[in-house]
Amino acid sequence: MDRQLRGRAGRQGDPGSSSFFVSLEDDLMRLFGSERIAGLVDKMGLKEGEVLQHSMLSKSIERAQRKVEENNFGIRKRLLEYDDVMNSQREVIYTRRRNALYGERVDVDVQNMITDYCESLVATNHGSADFETFEYETIRLLSIEPGMDEETYNKGSQDEVYEKFLENIRSVYRRRIDFLTQQAWPIMKQIYETQSATYENIAIPVSDGNKIMQVVVNLKKSFETDGKELGRALNKNITLMLIDEHWKEHLREMDDLKQSVQNATYEQKDPLLIYKFESFQLFKTMLDKVNRDVLAFLLKAHIPLREAQRDPISVRQEQRKKTDLTNMRTSRQDLATSSGEPKTQGPVHVEKRVGRNDPCPCGSGKKFKNCHGANI
Repeated sequence: MDRQLRGRAGRQGDPGSSSFFVSLEDDLMRLFGSERIAGLVDKMGLKEGEVLQHSMLSKSIERAQRKVEENNFGIRKRLLEYDDVMNSQREVIYTRRRNALYGERVDVDVQNMITDYCESLVATNHGSADFETFEYETIRLLSIEPGMDEETYNKGSQDEVYEKFLENIRSVYRRRIDFLTQQAWPIMKQIYETQSATYENIAIPVSDGNKIMQVVVNLKKSFETDGKELGRALNKNITLMLIDEHWKEHLREMDDLKQSVQNATYEQKDPLLIYKFESFQLFKTMLDKVNRDVLAFLLKAHIPLREAQRDPISVRQEQRKKTDLTNMRTSRQDLATSSGEPKTQGPVHVEKRVGRNDPCPCGSGKKFKNCHGANI
């Protein structure tokens, strides 16, 4: 019986006419009711189904109801503490996503992603791994070289290596954006000058070698900025896509964590404390993955070209290579034949020879010498 239902029994201070009947075997009385009531009923010899009315019973039901409400309040309060952990993470993710969606701070956020990931990568490898491992991780994750030699890596402090590495990453990023702008600017300019009244936005395909995404660019802004709007649109699209992708995966991991930490009660530990600690580690790992994937896509971004748009010189070189390979295979076969390898003899077909005066096998009715055998 909740408070709203009991309040409907008497409005404006009236005693009301509604009556509530509670069984002694009800969960409310079984869990929170006094055992003395059941013993008293047995002593009085009351039959099953009879109505009991007494002030002691009413007070017992009120005490049981109060315990149920306190227990439910504690459960809701506990769930709210779990939700507070997720709310703090939602604020960070939604702020980043809002900045990318409306384009307010998307360029600043991308620069912060580059800074955070470079700092994390250097802190993980410098001092605990040699230069070859650091170089391998940089090439594997970002597909670029670290931009320093082994001597600089070994002799420099962590801050010096970080500054050198960050400068190289930013330089590669600027060159990549400039290259994409120079590649797409002639097409965007031509479309704006000829079809600006028809099209307001255009979609430019951009790929990192694994997946292709359509970057929507405003023609007017692109024309006013000489194509630099493409870099901002690319930052916006890739940030939104990867944040949504990793955030959905993170929510599934948080649900699994929330269920698994309940087993900590068997070890006399607080599940909420473990949940807070583990969720922070998961959230930090998720942010590192977002920074890494955004940076990796931007450093490998290129506009895929069709086969017809490729350089004709490179096409001829590939055809020449295929021709050389075919000639090489043919020469190998000729060499194997001339080296005296035994040839496999095929089956011999024996057929009856057609005479000159015999009917022609073609079925014309003429003699063979006057039909197909005339030239033999």
